[in-house]
This record gives sequence, C-alpha cells and structure tokens, in this order.
Amino acid sequence: MRTLEPVHAAALCAGAAALLLADGRSRAAARARVVLAGSGVEKTQPGWSWRRLWLRLVARVGREWWCVPVAVLLAVVGRSLLPLVAGAVAVPLVRRRLRGRARARSRDMRADEVIALCGSVAAELRAGLQPGQALLHAAGAGRALGAAEPAVIAAARFGGDVPAALREAAGEPGAEGLAGVAACWSVAVGGGAGLAAGLDRLEAALRAEREQEEDLRAQLAGARSTVVLLALLPVAALGIGTAVGADPLRVLLHTPVGLLCLLGGAVLETAGVCWAARIVRGARKEAP
Repeated sequence: MRTLEPVHAAALCAGAAALLLADGRSRAAARARVVLAGSGVEKTQPGWSWRRLWLRLVARVGREWWCVPVAVLLAVVGRSLLPLVAGAVAVPLVRRRLRGRARARSRDMRADEVIALCGSVAAELRAGLQPGQALLHAAGAGRALGAAEPAVIAAARFGGDVPAALREAAGEPGAEGLAGVAACWSVAVGGGAGLAAGLDRLEAALRAEREQEEDLRAQLAGARSTVVLLALLPVAALGIGTAVGADPLRVLLHTPVGLLCLLGGAVLETAGVCWAARIVRGARKEAP
C-alpha cells in the first residue's frame, strides 16, 4: 500500500496543475476579449472551462458532501471502513454548521439593511416627502422589510397601520431594529414629534450596536483560530507520521490499542471543541 501513496500524490498534483493551467487559459482568453472589445476582431463566446465546471459542481452539490470523497480516500489508504462511517456522520454535522453560518450572514445583512432604511427614510423626509411616501421610496431600494414588505407597503400606501406592520416585520432575524422604527412612527404620528430626527437617533444607536458586535467578533477571532489550530493538530500529526513511514493509519485502524486510542482521541477532541465553543458563546453573552 505504501507504493501507491506516491501515485496518489502524483495524481493529486497533476489534477491541481490541470486546474491551474485551465484557469490561467480562461483568464487569458477573458483579457483578450476585453482588449479586443470594440475592434473589428470577431469575438467568440467562451465554451466550458474547468473553473466553470467546478463552480457549477460546488453550487449543485453542497459543500458538506465533500466529506464523502475525503472519507473514501482515507478508507482506501487505511484499508478500513471506519473512515466511511466517520464521513457519513460528518455530513449532517457539517451541513448544520454551514447552515448556521449562512443564517448568521443573512442576519447581519438584514441588520445593515435596517440601518440603511432608517437613513433613507430620514433623507426622504427632509426632501419634503410625507412619511408614507418616504417609506415607499426607501423600501424599494433595499430588502430590510423581508417577507413582510408587501404588508408594510400596503399599509403605507393606503393609510393602514404602519407601526403594526413594522412590528410584525421586526420578528424576523436581523430585523429587530424595525421595532424602533415602528415606535418612532407611532410617536411622530400621535405626538407630533419629528420622525426624521427620531430615525436619525435610531440609526446612530443601531450603527453603534453593530460596530460593538463587530468589535467583539474581531476580539473573539483569535480564540476561534486557536481552537481550530488545536483541533487540526491530530490531523497534522497523522500526516507527519505517514510522511516518515510510521504508518499511523494502520496502527489506529487495525490494532486494538490503536482503535482504543482513536476512540479516546475522538471523544477528547469533541469535548475540547464543544468546551471551547461554549466559552466563546459565554463571552458573547457577557459582553455589554
């Protein structure tokens, strides 16, 4: 089996070189099309490329499914079915992690859209528009209202209960600031206070909260990097052991002592990562 490892490495290197060469050719063709744009040279439509094929494959197949080929490779190299089992278990875990990150990004984008909505409505009010018209103009330029946008637009256009529609829209993740917009709207309509001034203060408060959250996230980035580095140390140790000819996969997957060490290491690794993640979450909750 050791004689096959150079063949595997050579195949991987050849595949990487082919991808880089194809990508370089596609970029050169794109630059040529830009240079020749507007000239008398006939432009040809690009066909397919390795890069496009790769992007389409990644778009259609979720990134969590890339655990399967890695598990198959480890199973072939280690001549064991345990990597296949680990790969099957890793797919839902990685999918859950990726979906959580996607939800966090969507929540942050929604919060930024709400801040932009406050500034846009205040600017439209200072330009002389009525509150309903200002909200209609500002809502069409962003996605802060989300799924509740038709209800809010209908209320603003036909004289409905705009604060109630805004409070309903504030129930979605990242749109909590719309509750403040609803409060400013109610005060401005009922008490005669300036809506533009209230929205300005709300925008400043929401922006300060976002900046504080970004600062906290930057401070915790070092701790997350340390956790990831420590979690990858066993993988690096396996690679070093394989490089020096110790064959750690055979020991771990085909001997009783190795299986016991593998089980204990997996339990300790999982406990350590969960503990570190709990510490990070606790630090975020304790932040002012």
